[in-house]
Amino acid sequence: MANTDNITGTTALGSSRVQDAFGNISKCITLFGAVGAIVLGTVAVMAFTGHEASPFMWIRGAILFLITFLLHRFTARAAQGEYKAFDRLRTVATIMPIAIIAVDLIPGLCPAWYAVLQGLSALSIIAVAVITRGSALSGVFPAPNKK
Repeated sequence: MANTDNITGTTALGSSRVQDAFGNISKCITLFGAVGAIVLGTVAVMAFTGHEASPFMWIRGAILFLITFLLHRFTARAAQGEYKAFDRLRTVATIMPIAIIAVDLIPGLCPAWYAVLQGLSALSIIAVAVITRGSALSGVFPAPNKK
């Protein structure tokens, strides 16, 4: 019985174009994590020096930083041909920047510097959304047949 959760065409998955796409996705996610680490570090320095560091800033910064590891896992599994991981990566990369920017636009919720850094991190995830919807990966991961 065939497993429809994984891609069977390993030649397409192993092509340099597809592997370059996954390499770029991994770089974008690493950049997202680096900005998240900078945000957490800045919040920690601010708290240590007596400036305002609200629980919202700590919690959101930590959650967004930790999501980096989940995104890397999705990327690794998708690069091995797992459709579900690819679909999750594509979905999260589409929704996450919208949510990040929407929360940043709520007046008074966080300082401007915080919103700017979070917005910059969202740009790298937007790049992941664009790459996952591009022709290099769409041909390798066709939509599954609905029954």
